[in-house]
Amino acid sequence: MKRNHWYVIITYIVMQLSAFVGVPLLRALGVGQGAESRLEAAKLASGYWAIISFLLAFVIILWLLRGDRDERMMRRLPLASSWMWAVLGVFLALAAQSIAANIEWRLLGIKPGSENTRQIIDIIRLTPLLVVVTSVIGPILEELIFRKIIFGSLYEKYNFWLAALVSSLLFAIVHMEPEHLLLYTSMGMVFAFLYAKTGRIFVPIFAHVAMNTFVVAMQTLLADEIEKMMRQSELPLAVWRVWL
Repeated sequence: MKRNHWYVIITYIVMQLSAFVGVPLLRALGVGQGAESRLEAAKLASGYWAIISFLLAFVIILWLLRGDRDERMMRRLPLASSWMWAVLGVFLALAAQSIAANIEWRLLGIKPGSENTRQIIDIIRLTPLLVVVTSVIGPILEELIFRKIIFGSLYEKYNFWLAALVSSLLFAIVHMEPEHLLLYTSMGMVFAFLYAKTGRIFVPIFAHVAMNTFVVAMQTLLADEIEKMMRQSELPLAVWRVWL
């Protein structure tokens, strides 16, 4: 792995851990003082710190990867075909997510729904600017790290399945919901396939950004309608609920 890629990974890890220092710091500076409860104040501080830390990490990582290309991929599809796969990838990721969620619910007995996604949506309602992080910056960073760097480096030495599985498992672990390991891994496998198929990192980035944007829109703007639809159809939550 290239030296700058290690720096990218370190930057991402520091960003993820920075909340342990950043959130208390913002609270000490008075962020969330006008909140109705301590929980709401904590969510406000968490939202603002996520915006700050992700933006800072995003700038640093883009600088570290300046001039970095997808030369490790053995082939690159023409641009028009790559865009076709980018759009198709959105539906592939949503389908993989739905299938995995139903397997978890029907075969493994895992309760549908994501506490991680629910908390993120709650914070977005308090700090709307966070939607830029969850819908755009976060997915871009994850694709650069888990697909371009980790999957790409493994793909140089091993076959697709091993490289995709390892990078997708790491992608799932980072989301800190072990009960939904299958679900996040399946999404990671789709994004790895898109990258390997086209040789262009913008393809899984587009699919991931579009999917997250869809999730946020569904669970912030149409949450009540979705719950009503689930009650009327009597279908399991896993059919309708999507994850970030």
